Parts: sequence; structure tokens; C-alpha cells
Amino acid sequence: MTIERTGPDFMPARSDCVRSRRSIAAALLAAALLAGCQTMTTPAVDMTNVDPATAAPANIESLTAVIRQNPNDANAYNVRGAAYGLAGMYKEATADFEAALRLDPSFGQAYANRALILRRQGKLRDALADYNRAIQADPGYAPAYVARGNIYRQEGRADLALADYNTAISINPTDAQAFYNRGLANQALNQHQTAVEDFTTAIGISPGAAEPYNSRGVSYLALGDPKSALDDITESLRRDNRSFQAWANQGLAYEQLGDRQKAFTAFSRALTVNANYQIAVDGARRTSATRA
Repeated sequence: MTIERTGPDFMPARSDCVRSRRSIAAALLAAALLAGCQTMTTPAVDMTNVDPATAAPANIESLTAVIRQNPNDANAYNVRGAAYGLAGMYKEATADFEAALRLDPSFGQAYANRALILRRQGKLRDALADYNRAIQADPGYAPAYVARGNIYRQEGRADLALADYNTAISINPTDAQAFYNRGLANQALNQHQTAVEDFTTAIGISPGAAEPYNSRGVSYLALGDPKSALDDITESLRRDNRSFQAWANQGLAYEQLGDRQKAFTAFSRALTVNANYQIAVDGARRTSATRA
């Protein structure tokens, strides 16, 4: 019986602090108008913390106005690049991050943002090189360690991934992403009790996120505790009922508990989202013949 692990990335629920920055573009524009030709002091932005609404065309236009008034401000290019990246405009995003780096070659967040674009394009070697540059430029920038660790984990180098997640956590002990991804690395090493502890910490920091519940459920299944697994996976589905992985994992939990009818229903729900998901296909086939 195969247990599905969750994907490589985790986006925690938006905090009240992030909600208060709903329009980064508008804030930057206001800062530019107040500062005139002076250098803006708006904090740098990494793509994982940008409100998706910033990618709206009107906000991108506002960011372009900021750049016109502040053509030597590296952060303005970085923020617009993040907006382009969220909009899927990778060529434009890369151009902006490169402009930011020409203006400030030690801009760690711009290297990390460019690396994320490269990673989304499947250019893992180039992305890894940019994360290395981000860390060299700013050794205290925790998101770069998490992101580099994700590449290491994707490549099967869980030991290097763990080292990066540990560093990120030492820099920021409230980084839910770091704890979540460290849990995934521990899963890959079959250290499921340690993984449960990491997912529990991630849940405590970001209780609205679905992924840590599903992943903790996976580890409970591996530890032979299908009841706890079912509780966690069901909690995950309350937050995201379009996760075919979670539906399939719920099916596995019900199957371990001996309720094949509910298992079949869960596998079937997974297949309504992704009809080619092999774990759900196999699970539905195993449980269909035994339904009442």
C-alpha cells in the first residue's frame, strides 16, 4: 500500500500582518510620491509573502509608475518582479530581478526570487546557484535556506535538506514553512515520529494551513496509527477539499481501519479531481469489490 507524500512547497495561511499589506503596489506608489526622487525605504519583498492581488494589471501599472519615478531603486524592481512572477509572466519577472541585481549585487531576496522563477521553469541547477548566491549575499535570509532545502529534497538529498531547514529554523524559530518541509525530509528518511513533531509545530504556527495536517496523517499511517491519521487527513480536507492526495490518503486510512466502503468513496473523490492518480486508481480497484 503506497502512502502519498505531499508536494515540495507549503504556503502557510496568511497572517494578520500579511493581510494588512494587501496592496504592496499601492503602498510603494504612495511612498514614491512622498519621497519624490529620494530612495524608498519600503522593506524588500520575497515572492512567498506577496499578496496575489498584487499581480493584478492595475497594480503592476502602479509599480511601473514607481520605477519611473525611482529608476535606481532595486527594491522597486524586485517588487514588480514578484508581481510579474505571481502573474506567470516569467520573462518579465526575470528581467526585473536582474535589473534589481545590477543596481544592488548583494540583494539576497532578488537572487532568491529569481531562483524561484528558475525552479518553476524546471531549471533546478540554475535555481540552486541563485539560492547559493542569495545565502552568500544575506546569510540571515531564512527563506533562501528553506527553498534550497526543497531543491535538495526534490533531488533525494534529504541530509542536505535537513541541514538547510535546521539553519532556517535557527534564524527564524517561527517559520512554519521550515518546520513543515523539515517534516517532509524526515518522512523521506522514514523518521516518522520526528516528522510528526515537525508537522505539529508547523500546525501550531499556522493552524489554517491544510498541508501539515495531511502530511502528519501520512506519518501516522506509516506509524500504524490509522485513527490519528484519519483525524488529521479529514482536518486537512476541511481546509482544502480539492486535494486528491488527501482524499487518497483518507482512503488509505479507512482501508487500514477496515472500512472499505468509506475507503472506496474517498478514493473515488480523489479520482474526481485527478482521474489518473494511480494511488487512487489502485485503491478504488482494491476496495470496489468489497462494497456492501
